[in-house]
Amino acid sequence: MGGGGCIVTYDRPAPDKSHLNRAVEVFIHFGLIFLLAVACLRILSPFLAVVAWGLIIAIAGYPGFCRLRKLLGGRGGFASVVFSVLLLSILIVPIALLAQTLVDGFQALALRLHNETLMIPPPSPTIATWPLIGKPLSDLWSLASNNLSAALRSFAPQLKAVANGLMSAATGVGLGALQFFISILIAGFLLANSSQGAKVSRKLAIRIFGDKGAEFEALAGATIRSVTNGILGVALIQSLLAGLGFLAVRLPGAGLWALIFLVAAVLQVGTIVLIPTVIYIFATASTFKAIAFLIWCIVVGLMDNVLKPLLLGRGVPVPIVIVFLGAIGGFLAMGIIGLFVGPILVSVGYKLFLAWLDEGIDIEPVPGGT
Repeated sequence: MGGGGCIVTYDRPAPDKSHLNRAVEVFIHFGLIFLLAVACLRILSPFLAVVAWGLIIAIAGYPGFCRLRKLLGGRGGFASVVFSVLLLSILIVPIALLAQTLVDGFQALALRLHNETLMIPPPSPTIATWPLIGKPLSDLWSLASNNLSAALRSFAPQLKAVANGLMSAATGVGLGALQFFISILIAGFLLANSSQGAKVSRKLAIRIFGDKGAEFEALAGATIRSVTNGILGVALIQSLLAGLGFLAVRLPGAGLWALIFLVAAVLQVGTIVLIPTVIYIFATASTFKAIAFLIWCIVVGLMDNVLKPLLLGRGVPVPIVIVFLGAIGGFLAMGIIGLFVGPILVSVGYKLFLAWLDEGIDIEPVPGGT
């Protein structure tokens, strides 16, 4: 390098930013799609439970709808209307029964309190000998028997809380009934357009599961029908028969007891609800009437052992613990309607997960195992 030397420069090629631009473009596209999906879910979230229950009703009732449509000469629209009316009649009758028994019961109680004719018998002397709760319970019972007004005044805050709870429960039942009504209308609409719905369902299943889409779609449909018929259907049949028994023996609040039994039957513990009703009838009715009611309750309580194998055998069996967890979780998440939607959605997810887990996997036998 000398004074007369020249400096050689190299032109560096400009960095290729096409990959970066492409990544930014993809990120923006996914971001917009994500925001759109979140916005749609946010707007439709109040209706998700209703739409899900309507879809479940449509899938579970599709075989019966097909037979009805055949009887009506293939008129799908008319068949969907008849199907919806039948379901609504099944829904309205128990709700009307529940409302009537609640109103009559509260009116009779209010009238007797106003006229001071409500009499509470004195407690048995043996109650005071019960450990821990015997003495306080006996004192409270005696106060209510001798001076009901004073007893009500002493427990005014607790009674107010109970009344608020009952009002909230009544509001929840009314909202649940409205959701059921809308779900049945949605189910009727889906059944009237069942051919288009089947195409959309098949495309969605293939898009999600690929070549196994048709198989997973059939599994989901069989699971929905199995749980709906074998769990919810049996619970509904038992509740209707239990309600008839409650009406026959003139059990106070028969409609409310039938609703409580329905919830318990979905949770697979319906027999527990029958125990206090049998005790009450034995304490207030004749021996013959009480024994007849006891036999009827035994028949209702054991009926699921006969009906479940028949109805569950037509679909895919699901462990009872899955149904129980789905019912509890659905009730906590969605209210009354979640009690029915929850176990079905969890059961479908459980069966699809097992099918995906077993796909293409062969377990080699363990050496030395049986």
